[in-house]
Amino acid sequence: MTTLAAVVALAGSTGQAMAAEDRGNDFTALVRYTENGVAHIKANTFGGVGYGYGYAAATDNVCVIADMYVTLAAQRSRFFGPDAPGNVALSDAATSLSSDLYFQQVNDSGLIEKGMRQPAPLGPKPEVRELVRGYVAGYNRFVAEGRVTDPACRGAAWVRPISEIDVYRHLHALLVLAGEGQLMDGITSAQPPAAAAQSPAAVPAGLGDRVRAAMESKKDMGSNAFALGRDASANGRGLLVGNPHYPWQGGRRFWQAQLTVPGRMDVSGASLLGLPLVQIGYNRDVAWSHTVSTPVGFSLYQLKLTSPTTYLVDGKPEAMTNRTVRVQVRGADGKLSTVERTLWSTRYGPVLGGGFGLPVAWTRDTAYALKDANVDNFRGLNMWFDFDLARSTGDIVRSLSTNLASPWVNTIAADRSGNATYADIQVVPNITDELAKKCNTPLGNAIFQDTGLAVLDGSTTGCAWGNDKDAVQPGLFGPSRQPLLTRGDYVENANDSAWLANPHQPITGYPRIIGDIGTARSPRTRMAITELDGRKFSRQSIQDMLFSDRSLMGQLTVTDVVAMCRTLPDVGNACDSLAKWDRTFTSASRGAALFGRFWKQVPPDAWKVPFNPADPVGTPNTLDTARPEVRKAFTDAVAVLRAANIPFDAPLSDSQYVTRNGEKISVHGAPGNLGVLNVLTPVRDNGQGSPDIIHGSSYIQAVSFTDSPCPDARTLLTYSQSTDPTSPHFADQTKLFSRGKWVRGRFCEWDIWTSPQLKVLFLKG
Repeated sequence: MTTLAAVVALAGSTGQAMAAEDRGNDFTALVRYTENGVAHIKANTFGGVGYGYGYAAATDNVCVIADMYVTLAAQRSRFFGPDAPGNVALSDAATSLSSDLYFQQVNDSGLIEKGMRQPAPLGPKPEVRELVRGYVAGYNRFVAEGRVTDPACRGAAWVRPISEIDVYRHLHALLVLAGEGQLMDGITSAQPPAAAAQSPAAVPAGLGDRVRAAMESKKDMGSNAFALGRDASANGRGLLVGNPHYPWQGGRRFWQAQLTVPGRMDVSGASLLGLPLVQIGYNRDVAWSHTVSTPVGFSLYQLKLTSPTTYLVDGKPEAMTNRTVRVQVRGADGKLSTVERTLWSTRYGPVLGGGFGLPVAWTRDTAYALKDANVDNFRGLNMWFDFDLARSTGDIVRSLSTNLASPWVNTIAADRSGNATYADIQVVPNITDELAKKCNTPLGNAIFQDTGLAVLDGSTTGCAWGNDKDAVQPGLFGPSRQPLLTRGDYVENANDSAWLANPHQPITGYPRIIGDIGTARSPRTRMAITELDGRKFSRQSIQDMLFSDRSLMGQLTVTDVVAMCRTLPDVGNACDSLAKWDRTFTSASRGAALFGRFWKQVPPDAWKVPFNPADPVGTPNTLDTARPEVRKAFTDAVAVLRAANIPFDAPLSDSQYVTRNGEKISVHGAPGNLGVLNVLTPVRDNGQGSPDIIHGSSYIQAVSFTDSPCPDARTLLTYSQSTDPTSPHFADQTKLFSRGKWVRGRFCEWDIWTSPQLKVLFLKG
């Protein structure tokens, strides 16, 4: 066991060594691992912290990170073949060829290099540049050592050293993920039309609903976040729960670390793999989280063509630009060849060949271009750097406002003084409702109210995005016109718009592109407000609330469903099993598997009492069990469980689990449409139950501020720190999650050095 004298001696000698060794780019870092492989990285410079982060993150996840760098270098087709899937962490490209064509075009354009060269605030701050330089050196050191143990990439030629441009390419791909990233196949497939191609005669009826559904289907992320202020926390200080629902596989996994530069930065939390800053976390005075937001970060422009590649602007013809892109492709015989394709663009952005089921075919007289507001956003790392140094929720808001860099997320924060803040201040095209009314084409008019996606007239400069004086970049809404709320009780978000961040002070007055107002809230939002409103919480009690796995839809409907069940033929003991169900999705819950499969098939409008904006939390309600679709959903659920040999009263753990190194680990939670806050979206295999998770609760933190300078925090990385199946931290936190346990957040020096599982690594570059 480590003695106090040994701790003090080691801390002192290590600090002296770091001070003596850290010169210029000769990076040094101290990496201290506490329980479950959480890394506490300390250095005297930001470069040193980046160095430790790069080395430690690669140690745990080199295969996943290297796969992203292969993707960003447009070399997936070379190593994996053109028909292999794209990297879903970076885009929705269906194939590696489509992914490579897009990223090669970006790389050929020099866009990222241009963004890197800009001085702050438009380009990276000096401290951020230093962090990135250190990260690259640390990552490359691990690769050079050749100690890869993960069979997914051990000995693979595509695990290579990187340079700083790779990190900025990664950041850029993440920022455009909800725009160009979702429409990549439409960008790479757009080609000038055949002479006979004609535009559709009219906009199809019901298109708005279909496009909205298509846009929703693209979302593989969500989140909850609750900030409690002085009036809702048990001790009168701030309390925050961050609960992002991100993918369990691939490059959008989180990795936990504490980053410390004495006297300058001390922050703990998690970041997406490959980004050497804490993105969701806490320091001594403030804690924050993000939730996926509703603003649409792009628009389309409809072009009037005078030739297949010429369009009109203010009555004058303007030629499209084109770039011939070449990528290497590995054939079935292993030989490399070159695929060449010309991609087309306009003053607004790339020409689009399709996406979201929109009728946007490139015809002889019409084309459509995509304008993504995040294309020129190189400010994201600056924003998170400022977050890491913040001392209040006011500092968080200032960072959001001055950088205006948040790509597609809300920010929820609580601080030591007892402030609870919700901010949807992010990169949003400056498309007012007035501009949309004036400039939307018939296609835009058909979908804008349902989706927030504008399709503007590209034939006139009068339909350009507007400019706000307080926006750091032209064409964006300034922070003063975006939703912001600070209260003493609570704010919450569960991926709905800003309207009901707190139902006692609804946020209104923002334009449609930012989100809707006065519309039905999701079951998760209704559940969050139901759980939070009028109560006070301690850190422990709000953890217990999150992991109670209560289902709002179960609470609202199960009595009526049981009554319906008793009128149905051939359902065995399903009715009795459901009557005994405790309305939760804990691992021990019996009847949850049946209700979950039933509710998945229930139409969203199957209510007797419709939504009422005067009662947005209580409506809709009263399931219409007489509807044939509802009755069929139940009998289908019965049939599914019977076919899978899952008893109706079996505990949820029998059919909802993940498999790690051959071991089944049960996991609790449920899809968000059930009104369960602890979201898990399982892979459904009706023969085996639910053997893995697509996305759901990922990095979770519950942070309370007390009279101590050390935050009282508990965290959990549900899928664990490492993707390497040979690592001791491949599934250790997953097993904790299975049992509803959390990890003590060790923040202050004494907590770190006295960890019973302390391991110390000293790195010198």
